[in-house]
Amino acid sequence: MPKPSSTFLSRRGLVAAGGALGLVAALTACGGSDKAKDAEGGKGGTAAASGAWSFKDDLGKDPITAKSTPKNIVAYTGTAAALYDYGVQVKGVFGPTKLADGKADPMAGSMDISKVEILGNVYDEFNVEKYASLKPELLATNTWDGTYWYVPEASKDKILKLAPAAAIGVGDKVSMDKALERTADLAKSLGADLNSKKAADAKARFDAASAKVREAVKANPGIKVLVGSGADQLFYVSTPKTSADLKYFESLGVEFVSPEQDKLDPQGFYESLSWENAGKYKADVVLLDNRTQALQPEALKAKPTWNELPAVKAGQVAPRVTEPIYSYEKCAQILEDLAKTIQNAKKVS
Repeated sequence: MPKPSSTFLSRRGLVAAGGALGLVAALTACGGSDKAKDAEGGKGGTAAASGAWSFKDDLGKDPITAKSTPKNIVAYTGTAAALYDYGVQVKGVFGPTKLADGKADPMAGSMDISKVEILGNVYDEFNVEKYASLKPELLATNTWDGTYWYVPEASKDKILKLAPAAAIGVGDKVSMDKALERTADLAKSLGADLNSKKAADAKARFDAASAKVREAVKANPGIKVLVGSGADQLFYVSTPKTSADLKYFESLGVEFVSPEQDKLDPQGFYESLSWENAGKYKADVVLLDNRTQALQPEALKAKPTWNELPAVKAGQVAPRVTEPIYSYEKCAQILEDLAKTIQNAKKVS
């Protein structure tokens, strides 16, 4: 999966000025970042009668705790967008948020990006000083491989000292339904009402959309789906085994073209093919990485081997939301689109 590689994205120096470092001790003292061994963990978060808050995330062995439910929340853009769908607002975001034309990046979902502080808009960009100035009480993000997604390695230690951090698993052995459940757990711990009509309707829509995918696969059997991402020099073919969305699609019956196991990248997400070898795997449908750093169909027309792929010739290329916003509302739309894509596909490979 996601590889927000510097091959794709621009980089700039992190703002880690002395002012931010000077705030670390004070904010840590009042932010409740220590993990109490006797805190109540459980599947989701808790808000005890005393007002204390705890949440067992998908990275730490112990629950994350605070003296009260965090209000000053900073989150990875996709995580923030999911929380927003549950009615939980964040003060700041990091990750793809604003496009070059000033419009919201798709990762921002339904959020009004003019109302959040953008600490970084690309991979490895995180303004530590600005983060400290927000007096954060919680940092929320996803995790694909045991790390905090989009938290730069170079400044990770400084960032994690400023506030407790919670990460929701969306890769490896996690499936979309589990990632959705855990994101909802986090939202609930932060005050979201999962029994509201909006939340109930979104869950019902997701369940109905899942059924539509199952029905589409049964009605149009044998359709082979390749999940790809285009870069200038390489074409990446993803395995369905290590991404939450693809694992869930596969459980619904979707048949994927899987790259050779021994050809995968070290983290096990994809095989890198030169454009000369882009036709190595045949498929009826291509789900193409829709992220802003990946080449889209118009740009890929310049690649002769792309144009020769059977699915491309047949016009059976659909966008893949490579980093889903893990709210039931947003994932329901992904499944509805997938069902239509499979239902309308013709066997061409």
